[in-house]
Amino acid sequence: MAEIKDPENTILMELKGGTVVIQLLPDVAPKHVERMKELARSGQYDNVAFHRVIDGFMAQTGDVQHGDMEDGFNLSRAGTGGSDLPDVPAEFSKIPHARGSLGAARSMNPNSANSQFFINFKDNDFLNGQYTVYGQVIEGMEHVDAITRGEPPASPDRMISVKVAADA
Repeated sequence: MAEIKDPENTILMELKGGTVVIQLLPDVAPKHVERMKELARSGQYDNVAFHRVIDGFMAQTGDVQHGDMEDGFNLSRAGTGGSDLPDVPAEFSKIPHARGSLGAARSMNPNSANSQFFINFKDNDFLNGQYTVYGQVIEGMEHVDAITRGEPPASPDRMISVKVAADA
């Protein structure tokens, strides 16, 4: 396991292949970091599907409104929802959208991020300054690379559990 220097700002995301360790960036995007920790601590990310996974680009998840339906994955609505919390304003920075970085998904409105996020499969510099970066995978990127592709995938992978390391 990677050395966790700041457990309060580290996410442990359990995927089918193993644990993905994400170092959050509270100095860069404090509101996005707080939102992720709040949703993780309330269990809202548990069992949520990766609804948009584009090979050579990124894996998107976090639709806590539509992504965890136990009676089947609603493909028509996946990716359209957020949490019942207010949207988070953009926190753009100079941190690049590099391989393994965590970005806030949003609509065309830069201040519409809520619960959805994506993990970059490769350096996606064209996203720099357009989407908030608020974390970086520090271990387990091979599990992210193994997520089933599709928009949406026919049988989507899920985040089995998402926890703040300080609570684990």
